[in-house]
Amino acid sequence: MTNKRRFAVVVFGATGFTGRLVADYLAGRLPAEQWAIAGRNAPKLAEVKAALVAKRPELSALATLSADATDAAALSAVARETRVVCTTVGPYAQHGRLLAGACAEAGTSYCDLTGEVPFIRDSIDANDARAKATGARLVHCCGVDSIPSDLGTLLVGEAMRARGRTLASAFAFFRVKGGFSGGTIASVMNLLDEAGRDRRVRRLAADPYALMPDPKADRGPDTRDTLGVTHDPRAGEWVGPWIMATINARVVRRTNALLGFPWGKGFRYGEAMTFGRGLKGLARAASVTAGLGAFGAIAMTGPGRRLLKPLLPKPGEGPSEAVRTAGYLKLRVVGDAGPEGAPLRLVARVECDADPGYAGTAIMLGESALCLALDADKLPPRAGVLTPASAMGEVLVERLRGAGLRLSVDEARAP
Repeated sequence: MTNKRRFAVVVFGATGFTGRLVADYLAGRLPAEQWAIAGRNAPKLAEVKAALVAKRPELSALATLSADATDAAALSAVARETRVVCTTVGPYAQHGRLLAGACAEAGTSYCDLTGEVPFIRDSIDANDARAKATGARLVHCCGVDSIPSDLGTLLVGEAMRARGRTLASAFAFFRVKGGFSGGTIASVMNLLDEAGRDRRVRRLAADPYALMPDPKADRGPDTRDTLGVTHDPRAGEWVGPWIMATINARVVRRTNALLGFPWGKGFRYGEAMTFGRGLKGLARAASVTAGLGAFGAIAMTGPGRRLLKPLLPKPGEGPSEAVRTAGYLKLRVVGDAGPEGAPLRLVARVECDADPGYAGTAIMLGESALCLALDADKLPPRAGVLTPASAMGEVLVERLRGAGLRLSVDEARAP
């Protein structure tokens, strides 16, 4: 049914900082008549289109669609015209609910960049059954949170299975360099505002199994994310908290459940950021962890957030091209087999030679949209509110490799 629609992909929120990056990425990969840009501000959409056409005159036929995230009828019309809606409009708790619902109702696949656990939980509860009925794949977290973690763990798990073993635990070690946009800051601040008002939001944010199909029944041994500084022998380095672990770990656990628990219900997963060896590594880990703690302590209070907001990037702002180009992501997912045989440790590596939050995320989200739109016949026969690995798996892995990311698995080496 969706193959007969006017567009393969609609980029919703193309006037925002990340939306422009995603539109620019897709501009080199889809003919003008196969996709469109959408948002609430028609003059700004025209500016985005003009910038795209200036670099690629063949995009003069690119369609622009006006729709506000609060206009259910307009969102429904957009969803019915395309196979996939790719949205960058956050905070998603404010601007994503109606759009995700419209896609579930229309049988339209959907991908986004949210890292908001309460929003995803609400999307599961509101949209999963309807999306399964209509055949829609609703895939949250298609950027740096949580594609590297999710696909890295999938690769380790599949490599274990190919060796006749079961993945019992995995731990992801991140090393990154990049910047932050105003949109990301706005999402964080909105989530903290909601947590301050709503006990349910605080409970979901603290629950490591918040995104499981049945959060009461589908529980395992994990308790909380890495909080302090320690020397981890698996990494051979000093490590500290990774700020995206609060969403990534929950997505990976949901993947395990949606795949039918191939790694077992006792599967353990965690994440940390690496800082290097020796005293320098310890000093870096301690200073960054202290800085994150101070920011968190201030941002947890209403007066603190009001104090911070004028000092932080605003929506529509983000890192310069030079910062985006100089950034990188280096991820190792260290997986250990279960006790049924000799000890076996495998390491998945996911690497990107660009700022992972923006240049890298534009690749990840753009390829996710293309995967859902163009590779539907290759994907697992699974619909509903999904994760990147459960929705697209190895098909997306190959797309990302073709786009320049490096994803591999090897036997563990001594740190």
